[in-house]
Amino acid sequence: MTVNIRGLGTATPSRYATQSEAYQFFTTHLPLEPSQRELYRRILLNGKIRGRYLGLDDDMEIMATDPDQLLNRFLKFGRQVAATAARRALDEAGVAVGDITGLVINTCTGYLCPGLTSYLASDLRLPTTIRALDLMGMGCGAALPNLEAAAGLLARSEQGPVLSIAVEICSATIFPSHEPELILSNAIFGDGAAAAVLDRPGQCHPGGLARIVDFEANLQPRFREDLRYRHQGGRLRNYLSKRVPVIGARTVSEVVDRLLARHGLSREDINWWAVHPGGTLVLEQVAKKLNLPSDALRFSHHIFEKFGNMSSPSVLFVLREILDKVRPRPGQKGLLLAFGAGFSAYGALVEFASA
Repeated sequence: MTVNIRGLGTATPSRYATQSEAYQFFTTHLPLEPSQRELYRRILLNGKIRGRYLGLDDDMEIMATDPDQLLNRFLKFGRQVAATAARRALDEAGVAVGDITGLVINTCTGYLCPGLTSYLASDLRLPTTIRALDLMGMGCGAALPNLEAAAGLLARSEQGPVLSIAVEICSATIFPSHEPELILSNAIFGDGAAAAVLDRPGQCHPGGLARIVDFEANLQPRFREDLRYRHQGGRLRNYLSKRVPVIGARTVSEVVDRLLARHGLSREDINWWAVHPGGTLVLEQVAKKLNLPSDALRFSHHIFEKFGNMSSPSVLFVLREILDKVRPRPGQKGLLLAFGAGFSAYGALVEFASA
């Protein structure tokens, strides 16, 4: 069963830190060797990112190491941005809160029991009859399996609409240390949330924004150690290997090949590409592996430059950018592609609708 995206909302915390500010902060508050200071300089001042939105009341919270304090910050800002994104999606869809029948939330930057669905159901005043689903530990690729799970709720119950939310407070996992992969992680990740209202096609809302035609996935556990969180001293510690761009491009290309083959399509049939902006090297490798034109991933590059890598919501920020900047013509096709911990990759084939 195909489903419609009727509304799509994005949100970030209010604090916007430029990369220049971040460089000044880290070099002031961390005891750095000259080589470490130089690495921060190269990534922060010479990289493509202009700045990032961070869930902070005070900049010194970046230096916090107490697990309870970090989790409280995740919960506070995660709820705020998720609720804002959800309200924007509901407004665009023209859907009342009381009409929502399901809620699916994914995150990997903080563990809660009960999960964020309990908090957002309260914050948004959703009906007590909703079916709630929390997805954990899927990393940067999780927004797409979230959409697939939401579509599954619609298919099973034949009721709708369902609210899908991807939210990450990556700044609550910053790990002040000096290993190169941690310096990279501290320098590129930001915070944000994206929400989508999904519904079955119907006469009262025939188009929406886009129709999700199909999903595809690729799980490669042999690469698990190349991209993951580890627990250290009660805190989440990000790990990124140098192989991530190549592995990401390979796993994503397999998803693309299977998805297109199933529908008798070629890459030339895809008008718009929304690829998770995990970094410039990642996007370059994906474009190379898929043999895409030089400007095919320009929206992903722009989101990375403006927001950094927000983990799972990022791919939906790219989709929002495409919808806002080019207004795809009815019937044009797009591919949403993301990858993350596992090592996993996910794809969604969409067909854009009339406004």
